[in-house]
Amino acid sequence: MLRVGTSGWQYPHWRTRFYPPGLPVAAWLEHYAARFATVEVDSTFYRLPSPATFASWGRRVPPDFTMSIKASRFLTHFRRLREPEEPVRRLLRCASHLGPHLSVVLLQLPPDMRAQPERLDIALRAFGGRVRVAVEPRHPSWWCDDVRFVLEAHRAALCLADVGSRIVTPAWRTTSWCYVRMHGGRARPASCYGRVALSRWVARVKDEFGSDADGYVYFNNDATGCAVRDAATFVHLARRARVDVTRAPRPSRCAVP
Repeated sequence: MLRVGTSGWQYPHWRTRFYPPGLPVAAWLEHYAARFATVEVDSTFYRLPSPATFASWGRRVPPDFTMSIKASRFLTHFRRLREPEEPVRRLLRCASHLGPHLSVVLLQLPPDMRAQPERLDIALRAFGGRVRVAVEPRHPSWWCDDVRFVLEAHRAALCLADVGSRIVTPAWRTTSWCYVRMHGGRARPASCYGRVALSRWVARVKDEFGSDADGYVYFNNDATGCAVRDAATFVHLARRARVDVTRAPRPSRCAVP
């Protein structure tokens, strides 16, 4: 099953575009989870929530809802993957309170961090196979055989990233599941994706992983509500292509100015 959603759900500018005007912010997660079946939690990059917060999220979503968690910048940007054991242990101890809703941990690396296959190997080993891990390097030096071997050895996914309606990572398949991040397209309004660009991504995922692809596609272009509309359009196009995909509202119900 291909799970499609957005990177975060707590955006004030989504009010009236996705959330009804009178809906309290405290009820936004329930509203989102009734319409999408997954979300990528970006806020955990800046501050690790308490176990109680994770547990609360888990109680408020349907049984089939999954959450991907972005790892703390303390691990990825401050330590730059050095001595990962304690930050990984702390993250998993807190996030485990999501129960079965925890799906993936994303390691997004700094754009100026050059390839460090040895550090990556140690960091992935720290997770011990307890959760799926996706890795999003952003320096071109990471596109080498040593890095690919480390990802494959740990069954970690290379995050396939799109910027400006263009894939900016190698289209490596390093494990049986995929992880895609859509950072912003070239359509109007700014950062939105056009149907052609989204159709190409549907075809790419289907060609590489099949119509029953196991994976995650997240839209990180939250400006003006583009992420919601684009995620819904992606699901619509995936269904037309006979790809097994999770729920989404109709694109026409996701208002974008």
